[in-house]
Formats: sequence, structure tokens, C-alpha cells
Amino acid sequence: MTQQGIAVAVVVHEHRALLVRGQMAGGEPFWQFPVGPFPVGGIETGEAVEDAAVRATLAGAGIAVTATGLLGARTHPHTGAPMTYVACVPAGEPAEDPAAGIVWAGRDEIRRYVPYNELFAPVREYLDARL
Repeated sequence: MTQQGIAVAVVVHEHRALLVRGQMAGGEPFWQFPVGPFPVGGIETGEAVEDAAVRATLAGAGIAVTATGLLGARTHPHTGAPMTYVACVPAGEPAEDPAAGIVWAGRDEIRRYVPYNELFAPVREYLDARL
């Protein structure tokens, strides 16, 4: 199937956002919102972006979520990839396992993991209202 961009899940639970550890081509780790291991986060032709975000979170973090709304779309400024951001909530009690690359970061912690001020404005506004 043809990919129609990448779905990014912005999962918030009890004033904390879900982040998963990724790895750059050179092996350097980084933290991001769940997009699943590529191409899992890719939106397939005919697939709802919300469904792609749910699938990517389960594949990338092992956490079942429910999509609650679209936050916006953009072309990522560093990769050039078309990204659509989806607000999600856990479908059950979420796990945290920093050793496995899964953390829940609150308002004061999130800046240790991601360049918060560089986040896509609608995502940052969503997080500001919920963290």
C-alpha cells in the first residue's frame, strides 16, 4: 500500500505525555511521541489517520490508545516528512518502562526529553492545556 504521511500519537494521561525512545541512524538515542517503528506510523491509502496513530502507538510502545481528535498537520522541518498529529488517551492503565524506552513526562519533565519550544505549535498548545 502507498503511504500517505506519518501519524504521530500525542498521548496524555493524568497530566503526563507518553514519549518513546528512538534511535538515529548513527545510533544516538532521542525521544519522541509514538510514531511506531517505520513504516508502522505510515498512514496507508484509505486508512484514517486516527487509526494509523492507534496502530503506531500499539506497535511502538505496546500501549493501546483511543484517538480523541486531530491536532494538525505539517511537513516536518528537519525530515521533510508529512506528519499528522492525533490526540490520544490510553485505553487501559498505561505502563512505564524507561529501560525499554517508554516514559510518561509531566510539565516539568518533558523538556528533558524533547525540545519543547520547537514542538509543532498545535501540539505544544494541546500539551500546555493538559500537562
